Amino acid sequence: MSTLYVSTYLGNRFYPLEPRIVDVAIEDIAHGLAYQCRFNGQTSAFYSVAQHSLIVASLVPDDLKFAALLHDAAEAYLGDMVKPLKVLLPAFSEIEDSVTRIIGERFGVDLSHNPAIKRADLIALATEKRDLMPYSAEPWSYLEGVEPSSEIIRPMAPEDAKRVFLQHFEALA
Repeated sequence: MSTLYVSTYLGNRFYPLEPRIVDVAIEDIAHGLAYQCRFNGQTSAFYSVAQHSLIVASLVPDDLKFAALLHDAAEAYLGDMVKPLKVLLPAFSEIEDSVTRIIGERFGVDLSHNPAIKRADLIALATEKRDLMPYSAEPWSYLEGVEPSSEIIRPMAPEDAKRVFLQHFEALA
């Protein structure tokens, strides 16, 4: 077992290079995502990965809501790395894929690439750019042809995002 681990909210050790199902806890995931700001905090207000996940889940059909809610769950253990760094560090994506697979196994859900969830993720991203990044006026090529949601994002406090994330998890699990 690797000596490299992440200490979690519940006091667990999570080994990102050797992830194990027994080390995955939904409260650690909800807490980590709720207290982690999207876009490295380069937003007009604190906006968590947990709230982003709730938005993505709201944009997909019922049978995909659980997978959509957990689509970024690995970020609770690995962080929300910005896209330019992910491109520069391909090994990170391999680690993230491995952690995502273990989380999917833990909760009995397929977290592999799903076009409908990816589309919802892009709609959420376009909405986040519009509502939370007012000074980011340049176009993002991967958002070409993607319209933001008509809903305006109202950022939630971390404790609220965690509570609502856990409520949705319980309702969908």
